[in-house]
Amino acid sequence: MTEPQRTPVLDPDDAAGGPTPPTAAPMRLHEVRPPEQRSADAHPSDLPRTDAPEAREPTDSPRHDAPNGPDRVAPRRSAAAPDGASGPARAGSDDRRRRVRTLMFAALPVALVIGGWLYVTGGAVVSSDNAYVQADKVAISTDVSGIVKRVDVTDNQRVAAGDLLFELDDEPFRLALTRAQANLAIVRDQIAALKASYRDMQAQIAQAKADVDFYTREFDRQKALVARNVASEQAFDSAHHNLEVAQQKVASLGQQLAGIAANLNQNPDIAVKDHPRYVDAKAQRDEAARQLAHTRVKAPFAGVVTNVPSLQPGQYLAAATSAFSLVATDHVWVESNPKETELTHVSPGQPVTVTVDTYPGVEWHGSVASISPASGSSFSLLPAQNTSGNWVKVVQRIPIRVKLDTPGDKPHLRVGMSVTIDVDTGHPRGLPMFVKNLFGGTAVAAPATPAETAPAAASGDRSDG
Repeated sequence: MTEPQRTPVLDPDDAAGGPTPPTAAPMRLHEVRPPEQRSADAHPSDLPRTDAPEAREPTDSPRHDAPNGPDRVAPRRSAAAPDGASGPARAGSDDRRRRVRTLMFAALPVALVIGGWLYVTGGAVVSSDNAYVQADKVAISTDVSGIVKRVDVTDNQRVAAGDLLFELDDEPFRLALTRAQANLAIVRDQIAALKASYRDMQAQIAQAKADVDFYTREFDRQKALVARNVASEQAFDSAHHNLEVAQQKVASLGQQLAGIAANLNQNPDIAVKDHPRYVDAKAQRDEAARQLAHTRVKAPFAGVVTNVPSLQPGQYLAAATSAFSLVATDHVWVESNPKETELTHVSPGQPVTVTVDTYPGVEWHGSVASISPASGSSFSLLPAQNTSGNWVKVVQRIPIRVKLDTPGDKPHLRVGMSVTIDVDTGHPRGLPMFVKNLFGGTAVAAPATPAETAPAAASGDRSDG
């Protein structure tokens, strides 16, 4: 058996001359034996592992064909990786990456189909956060002037329709009402006196007519006596004078009777309550009573009063001057201002879901009550002048009004709260325009209903006949 060749090989563990710095690794001599002898004498831990992918060698390796050639030293394993763990872990990681890649490529068309379906079937709900709660508001005032006597409410107090809000000093108005009632009684008595005067005048006229008849006969008798020279001329002249006076008296009494009839509205038998003067006096009495009643200001509808401290007892309140405000609680709606491009399929009656920023998670339901006939900027003090040269197109906003259902178990809504509305138009987005143009519009055209095809068929039959 030949002596094995020894070749000096540096080993970091046995360096000559003691330890060396990290930059200069120590060296150690190793024997280089033929393959058959090295495999027989080698320690099992020094042999290459056949189960690791990097330690496997093909059967036709030139290393086994040249037993006398130099042997290659296998790379040293990391001290942190345990024996037999690096190979299977790397293989498992490769398998996982291949499976993830396959799933990603398989899920891509599915995601595209789902996304396309969501796009085509979506868009039926129009949402806008440019919306606010509105309610009936009124500035409480009265049409009479006076000194505030008492304020019966406090700030932010809830009131019902007809509740007393404040009172004015009613003494001047009570005096005016008493004066008007007295004037009404005077007019009633005057009308009754006129009717009595009319009847008396009729009696005087009848008496005057009787006198005329008497003096007429007397005149005729004196005239006949004078013709026979039996009576004197003086007696004849006296009879003639008496007749003329009686006739003038009848005429005068007739004029007086006409005046009285005019005061009775040309109807001597008119009822007192139908006489114009009585109606006027009664209206004055009613106006005084109305002004007296308006010294007590009541709530026109149910709501909450606000800014009440601006009115204090003893303050003079002029007619039509605002005292404070009343906001309704039983009639609340939402006013939204969506863009004009969002109102393509919005129409009155469509269901609406409303969420309020103040109450997260709570929803109100309602419907579209109406759509404004003009944009909000059309009513501005200085509307846009689009005929000028410096024109910039701006998307307009059209106000819509949403009727709300306000059940009692929901929180109280206040005017001015910011809300978000979702209008369900029931009209999905559909295919994009380029897809419709690609198919010429026939792919997305709705099928004709029997009601639409019947007239066409009937016209075809008539043309054939």
